[in-house]
Amino acid sequence: MKVATFRWGGRRQAGLVSDDGARVTPLALGERAQRLGALALIESMAEGAPVPRAAGPSLPMSAIEPEAPLPMPRRNLFCVGRNYRAHAAELAGSVFRADAAKLDEWPIVFTKVPECVIAPGAAIRLPRGISERIDYEAELAVVIGTGGRDIRASRAMAHVWGYTIVNDVTARDVQMRHSQWDLGKSFDTFCPMGPWLVSADEVDATDLELTCRVNGEMRQHARTSQLIFDIPTLIETCSRGITLYPGDVIATGTPAGVGMGMDPPRWLRAGDVVRIEIEGLGVLENPVA
Repeated sequence: MKVATFRWGGRRQAGLVSDDGARVTPLALGERAQRLGALALIESMAEGAPVPRAAGPSLPMSAIEPEAPLPMPRRNLFCVGRNYRAHAAELAGSVFRADAAKLDEWPIVFTKVPECVIAPGAAIRLPRGISERIDYEAELAVVIGTGGRDIRASRAMAHVWGYTIVNDVTARDVQMRHSQWDLGKSFDTFCPMGPWLVSADEVDATDLELTCRVNGEMRQHARTSQLIFDIPTLIETCSRGITLYPGDVIATGTPAGVGMGMDPPRWLRAGDVVRIEIEGLGVLENPVA
């Protein structure tokens, strides 16, 4: 199933998206959906409840205001750095070169604060006076459905609810200035997400085509089969001694083609449009302001 979060009639709701992506049917999730969007459904299913009945007729997408499927994640997003070899190679001459030899040892994991999540179509806002080196990163994101701790890779996929797309927008100079990456990754509006969640039974995430275009120009093109650390390994890593909860998000890393890797670098500017598409998951498009 595809599940979207949206506003209609002044209220936040979650609903099932039609196969052609043209309509959405609200689900009877009550006040939980008004607060949590699609997270209300994930938590309800984790408690053993079935998918609820429809709360009304289907609506055309043109009639609703889309939101991020998880408009306020329950906590920081887990994010993985340099998880495609070509991306690691394009940054090998930068400040990250010292870590190149450790590429295959452990995933690099950092976080983004939940408040930086924005909807499809919402503007990525440049933090003027703080950074002029704003970059895009197209990524497949995994959404946890069944929580757990110390989850083994061999059974990790049983904990996956589904997938969505995120843009791990990054202030590169701030990222490099600090020993940790969280500040440069967590500015307001720095995590576009969407357009909806797709359940794990609808898509095989092991080999999906991923593309990212800026103003129509192809910048990133890869397949998720090229991940250095696959989804089960990432879940095992993030759950080592840490309990994962329904609705937790793990962004799996970005492929080559980021602005920082170009010569000269090409940073996002006001008026740009970033369009990310992942096979089976839809299109996430956001302007830059």
